[in-house]
Amino acid sequence: MNTETVYPILTGKRALVVGVANEQSIAWGCALAFRKLGAQVVLTYLNEKALPHVAPLAEQIDAQLLPLDVMQPGQLEAVFAALAEQGSLDILVHSIAFAPKADLQGGLLDCSLDGFLQAMDVSCHSFVRMAKLAAPLMKDGGSMFAMSYHGANKVVPNYNVMGPVKAALEAACRYLAYELGPRDIRVHAISPGPLQTRAASGLKDFDHLLADAVSRAPLGELVDIVDVGNTCAYLASPYAKRLTGSTVYVDGGLNIIA
Repeated sequence: MNTETVYPILTGKRALVVGVANEQSIAWGCALAFRKLGAQVVLTYLNEKALPHVAPLAEQIDAQLLPLDVMQPGQLEAVFAALAEQGSLDILVHSIAFAPKADLQGGLLDCSLDGFLQAMDVSCHSFVRMAKLAAPLMKDGGSMFAMSYHGANKVVPNYNVMGPVKAALEAACRYLAYELGPRDIRVHAISPGPLQTRAASGLKDFDHLLADAVSRAPLGELVDIVDVGNTCAYLASPYAKRLTGSTVYVDGGLNIIA
C-alpha cells in the first residue's frame, strides 16, 4: 500500500521550466515535482520539431507551453513578456545546454572559438539573461536553478568543453545568489549524477560513466529525474528559505569519492 502523504506546499506558486525535450529530461522531473506539490507550471519547447514530444507532457500536468530557443533573438524576451502579462513568477529552472558535436566530442585543445562561445552562450549566459528577466517578476522572492555536472570541478574524461562551461555556470549561480539575495531570490546550481538523457547521449562512452557511477557511489544506484525534481522542489519550498548559492549534488554520494 502506498501511504505517501503529499503536502502541496507550492500551491499558489508559478514555475517556469526551460529544457523539457521528452519524458527523460531532467527538466521534466522538475516539472512533475513542482506540479505534484501544487505549483502551476509553464514549459517551453525548442522548436516545431520538439513540439510533438513536449505538448503531451504539458497536457499531462496542465502546463502552459511557450516556444523558446535562446539562440533566436527576441524569443527569451517574448516568454517573459507573456509571463508578466499573467502575473508573477516564483521558480525558474534552466536545464539547457548545447555545444556543436565536433567541439563536444573533441578535446578542449581542439575546440573552436565559435563552438566555445556557442556552448557558453546557451549553457551559461542564457541563465544570466533569464535571471535578469525573471527577477522583476519574483515580487515576493523566489528561487532559480541551473543544471550543472561534476565535470565542472573535476576532470571527467570526454566531458571536454562542457567542463569549463559548467564551471562558469556554477560561478554565475554564486554571483547571482549574492546579487539577488537582497530581493529574497535564492539561486542554486544542481549537479545530478550521470543520467540517461538525450543530451547526455552526445557524450562519448557515456555508458561507461553510468556503470562507474553505480559501482562507486555510496548508495550504489543511479539517480533519476524524479530525484533531481524532488531536490529542486524542496529548495524552492519554505523549508529551504535560508539556503542559497550552493552547488547541490544529487548523485548518490558519488562526488565524495576520490
